[in-house]
Amino acid sequence: MSNQISSLQILKSLSDATSELVKKLAPSVVSVNSRMTRGTGVVLTAEGYIVTCNHVLGRSADVRIGQGEKSFQAKLVGSDPYSDVALLKSEEGKFQPAEFGDSDKLNTGQFVLALANPFNKQATATTGIITNASATLRGWRGTAMENVVATDARLNPGFSGGPLIDVSGKVIGLNTAYVWSRGIAIPSNRVKSITDRLMTGGKLKRAYLGIVSDTVLIPQEIASQAGVNQDSGVMVFQVEQGAPAKKAGLTMGDVIVKFNEKPVTTFYDLPGLLNEDIIGKKTTLTIIREERLVQLTITPTVAESEEDD
Repeated sequence: MSNQISSLQILKSLSDATSELVKKLAPSVVSVNSRMTRGTGVVLTAEGYIVTCNHVLGRSADVRIGQGEKSFQAKLVGSDPYSDVALLKSEEGKFQPAEFGDSDKLNTGQFVLALANPFNKQATATTGIITNASATLRGWRGTAMENVVATDARLNPGFSGGPLIDVSGKVIGLNTAYVWSRGIAIPSNRVKSITDRLMTGGKLKRAYLGIVSDTVLIPQEIASQAGVNQDSGVMVFQVEQGAPAKKAGLTMGDVIVKFNEKPVTTFYDLPGLLNEDIIGKKTTLTIIREERLVQLTITPTVAESEEDD
């Protein structure tokens, strides 16, 4: 009998703690509605800055956020489509910011909650554990997502842009997708880094090579002869005149297998490697050319559309 009472007490304690976490975060979770989609947002500051997923907004300039069954106009401050992060600002309403945790300290097996409020009624939640604290998602939405948080918490429609929280109620990720029976969240440290820059008027830059390319299979005999331990790479189909790739000596038919000493096996690997840290810096490019492994030195520049920061 005592064991049964003890078990019930543990379950009730867990249930109460979970409910308290949802109540604690609910005021910091808002609905985000564009012309075609519904999603969720997380309050960053008392001044009305709100973060959500870029895909929730679509291409709509008309965005409204909901809070406590009230609805307010919001403007897009900026976004990073590659990371699927967008920053909104509302001049109306009173906001309670959420507290963000350190996503670099996440562990597999850690208990988490995913929150949402797409219909501006009351916060909804699902629970689970972290199944991979640093997962890579390839081929989704035409790009790759590096080092995202994977959980077994189910994300229903409208959960995109909502917070993934830990047992202390801190935001450790921004929920972005539910694929292969896994919830995918953008780590909180990345979200904060992007929104802090956008909030201060900064823009996010991407490195530029100047090539047209796609994934190709590498025949086993060529891979063996070149001394490469991978069966695919990225073939160059076109090199733009005057581009960093042209200056580095890259030509049509070259197959990129490494960039900055990191493996490149598909087209989707490259965007994650072309971050602003390498802009203007000499970087090693490893290719297969005529069945031989060749190393080139390339100096990426900033993409033209981003030069006028």
